[in-house]
Amino acid sequence: MFVQISPLTEALPAFLSQHTYSSIVVLVDGNTKRHCYPHVKNLLPKHKLITIRAGEANKNLAVCETIWQAMTDAQLDRHALLINLGGGVIGDMGGFCAATYKRGIDFVQLPTTLLAQVDASVGGKLGIDFHGFKNHIGVFNYPAAVLIDTVFLSTLPERELRSGFAEVIKHCLIADAAQWKTIRRRDLGDQNWPELVNHSVEVKKKIVEQDPTEKGIRKILNFGHTLGHALETHLLANPARRLFHGEAVAAGMIMEASIAYRKKMIESSVLEQIEEYIFSIYGRVKLTDADLEPVLELTLQDKKNRNGQVRMALLNGLGSCQYDIAVTKTEMRQALEFYLE
Repeated sequence: MFVQISPLTEALPAFLSQHTYSSIVVLVDGNTKRHCYPHVKNLLPKHKLITIRAGEANKNLAVCETIWQAMTDAQLDRHALLINLGGGVIGDMGGFCAATYKRGIDFVQLPTTLLAQVDASVGGKLGIDFHGFKNHIGVFNYPAAVLIDTVFLSTLPERELRSGFAEVIKHCLIADAAQWKTIRRRDLGDQNWPELVNHSVEVKKKIVEQDPTEKGIRKILNFGHTLGHALETHLLANPARRLFHGEAVAAGMIMEASIAYRKKMIESSVLEQIEEYIFSIYGRVKLTDADLEPVLELTLQDKKNRNGQVRMALLNGLGSCQYDIAVTKTEMRQALEFYLE
């Protein structure tokens, strides 16, 4: 898995000089076409552009068909390259389209959001949402390269930075207690983003290389995601309440930390630290009792489940995590109620 954190002005020409492609296509959305493509355009030889609408609502099979059709119209052969310039949606869906077009062509991830740089672009998980279920259809397939340039972070609104920061928090909680101690002393605006991007990439890369297809230890990267994904999916249909991925994961980490506390895996002081810091950054998602049952039902579709039983990755102290922990519906309801209090 080739991941490089450096100025794109150096990394992209260097990568292309080492490879020969019959043609190059760049996938962007409306936002990255406007704000990020100008940084890339002149670094590339002759290429084509595919533009889709931005947002999680467009990460579906219908948009994949649009991308595949554009690739077909461009007469891409199996020696072509797709460059995915964008956040998690572009990376997930573009990679999925590349991995399945003519049984697979090379693709490069150029992540432009904090969330994509610290998490989504690293690890080879590709996929789309299906009938409201997040990342329900997908494959494992590694890009030819992940080229990360933190210059793109300056193009992001604060809410996008905040969303990506949830995955930074997660990596600290599951793998580096000392780094957790460092970040929780600082507000969002005082974080050292280049340092944190590098740290998160190293944490995730180390875990993924041990377990490329998520049969074991890689599952710890899902801390906060069982209830977080269910919450995100539940609110996806209501534009006024829709959450960014990191916002949902942040709420999920509080909920799942409360389960770890009830199971005596962490001390009350650890739960209090997590709750206090995450609420200070993200506030509290407005939920009612009517939201609980739909969220609980959605956990039954979680990809970590086995034999109809919900399995979670839960903290086992600060900087440590265990996976495949069986969790009951009652325990999840208690976690949601804890968050509501």
